[in-house]
Amino acid sequence: MAKVYHSEIYGLRETKYDWLNKHNIKNVKWNKLEPNSEFYLFIPQDQRMLKSYQAFTKITEVFPINSVGIATSRDGFVIDIDEKALRRKMEMFINKSVPDHLLKETYKLKENKNWKLSDKRNIISKTIDREKYFTKILYRPFDQRNIFYNNDVVERSRYETMRHMINENVAIITERIIREGNYRHTFVTTCIEDKHSIDILGSANIFPLYLYPETDKKDLFSQHESGEKKPNIKHELFAELKKNFKKAVTPEEIFYYIYAVLYSNTYRKKYAEFLKIDFPRVPFTKDYKLFIQLGKLGQQLADLHLLKSKELDKTISKFPIDGNNKVEKPKYANEKVWINKEQYFDGIKEEVWQYQIGGYQVCQKWLKDRKKRTLTLDEIKTYCKIVTSLSKTIDLQNEIDKYFEEVEKTV
Repeated sequence: MAKVYHSEIYGLRETKYDWLNKHNIKNVKWNKLEPNSEFYLFIPQDQRMLKSYQAFTKITEVFPINSVGIATSRDGFVIDIDEKALRRKMEMFINKSVPDHLLKETYKLKENKNWKLSDKRNIISKTIDREKYFTKILYRPFDQRNIFYNNDVVERSRYETMRHMINENVAIITERIIREGNYRHTFVTTCIEDKHSIDILGSANIFPLYLYPETDKKDLFSQHESGEKKPNIKHELFAELKKNFKKAVTPEEIFYYIYAVLYSNTYRKKYAEFLKIDFPRVPFTKDYKLFIQLGKLGQQLADLHLLKSKELDKTISKFPIDGNNKVEKPKYANEKVWINKEQYFDGIKEEVWQYQIGGYQVCQKWLKDRKKRTLTLDEIKTYCKIVTSLSKTIDLQNEIDKYFEEVEKTV
């Protein structure tokens, strides 16, 4: 059987060259590795912690139906912050008096062997009830936009999973591989989501709580028959938790418990090494009271992240100066975020300004994506709520950590 050894050094290039000049395969201090399933990685790992972590339940096992987010290949055309602007684009798309070359130039639409502009324009123009294709998409954290969700303009619709999000639903978003930084890659949505919703370098996966029946598979976008939704949670987990708790739990209680665990800083730090290389695994406590308490905190978090919490009725940030409301170059200084030379949002602590979800610094990203736009009153209110939500998220994470320390003692 082959033996695997490992050694590494960090530092400047010159330091590494000097080290290589003084060492060879015989005088290097090697560490023997024992790569294990499932990935057989050629790097050192804490084997005892890995064994413990692998005993937890992977999120893909909890929610069997899941998929990566959608990829349109033409975001600037089929997705828009402004619903009216999106509708104007689609009207232009089906207007035969508008030449193809004008659409290509205006919206930077590129053809390929599977997507020919003239063909798709003909199909969409003949489509009955185009209204049902206008829906919402989680494009970035706290950034819900409008989309014309149709297979003829969306490259990868992931419809088999996303169709469940067209109905009333809620889903956890996370990633399998963390390419930069540590694990901060968890969010929640009530609508379909973009592949890059939590990291431009990643591929965000969506895990719906409920599944809906489908009537006519010939028409992917047909209306669903009247029928009961069912939990997208494996049956064995319900049985296991009922056995441990001596009472049944609801799908929502499981969902929000998981959301709380994935926001525990203790969990993220302790298992950082493993969270970078595969979907997160969740430790399920055998203590019912602990399970319920964490679930309540998880629901508070989710409500904050969906901007529907009553705690957001009174925001910690204000927008006190009148002006043109135009976003020029967002700048942070002295607990204020300036959108131009005259106007700013106040009451924003450094830790809130720096707070990241996935690969995005949320407060900066949200405004950066609206550069050169004039903020509406609703957008100003939304930003104030985002700031408040993140501030309360930080507090909740600290509270979750107090309970998470007990979780592993009761798994």
